[in-house]
Amino acid sequence: MAIIVTDKGFTTDDFASPVRPLAEIDQVQDGEGVEIGPADDPRALVGVLGQVGLIRVRFPAFNDGRGFSHARDLRSFGYTGRLRAVGHVLADQYAMARRVGFDEVEIDESLGARQPEDQWLARANWRDNWYQARLRA
Repeated sequence: MAIIVTDKGFTTDDFASPVRPLAEIDQVQDGEGVEIGPADDPRALVGVLGQVGLIRVRFPAFNDGRGFSHARDLRSFGYTGRLRAVGHVLADQYAMARRVGFDEVEIDESLGARQPEDQWLARANWRDNWYQARLRA
């Protein structure tokens, strides 16, 4: 079972609608989800961003940062829905994930056992030490 990480800690997945791969974007109904991979072009979602309830961005490895760019791009395109990083995201990367626009991170139980909830919560104050926000103020 997957673990959803938010600023409040570990929880279970409450998104009940189907999540389709980007290749099935033409079949997405209002409120459904879409999953994109690191090699996918998030611009393919521009025409349907208003109807998508969740976008899952896959991270196949912790050292593949393309998903961070995808999140930033999706937010700059105007996506305001739920944005979830899924896969090999580490607790140390949680603050960066939140800063670029992710709302939550989905990890598997084995990663949750190696990096328990307290390690993720230690990074939940991602706004406190964000120098860019201080520069923009």
